[in-house]
Amino acid sequence: MKEFVLQAIRDLPEDASLDEIMDAVLLRVKVERGKRQIQNGQGLSHEQVRERLARWLS
Repeated sequence: MKEFVLQAIRDLPEDASLDEIMDAVLLRVKVERGKRQIQNGQGLSHEQVRERLARWLS
C-alpha cells in the first residue's frame, strides 16, 4: 500500500496541493477496489446500471 500511495504522489506535479494529493490517492484506491469487486463478480451489468440510473433520475 505504501508504494501504491507513493506512486500516486510521484505522478502529480511538484506543486500539487495536499487536497490534490489526497484526491489522487483516494481515486486510485477506489479504482482498485472497483477492479477487485469486478474480479469477484460483484460488478453490475450495463443494463443494471441503466435501470438504476433511470430510477435515480426520475
